[in-house]
Amino acid sequence: MSDKMTIYNVVCKLVGAIDPIGETQTDDRRFENLKTMADLVDKLLFDITRVANNKHARIEYSMKRAGEFADNFLNETKECLDERE
Repeated sequence: MSDKMTIYNVVCKLVGAIDPIGETQTDDRRFENLKTMADLVDKLLFDITRVANNKHARIEYSMKRAGEFADNFLNETKECLDERE
C-alpha cells in the first residue's frame, strides 16, 4: 500500500495542484494540470480495460486473475461514478 501512495504522491507532485482557488492566473495553471491528470487517468483506464477484456479470453490462471481484478476495479469505479449523478 505504501508503494501505491508513493506513486500517487509522485504523480501529484509532477502534475501539480488541480483544485481551483478563485484566482485567475493560478486557476488557469491548475486547469491545465487538471487536463493533464484527466489524460493520465484516461490512459490508465484504457490499459486496465485491456487487461479486463482478457478475463474470458484466456485460460491461464494468471491472466484470468488479472482480468477479473481489472474487471472488478472497473465495475467498482463505475458504481462510484454512478453515485455522483
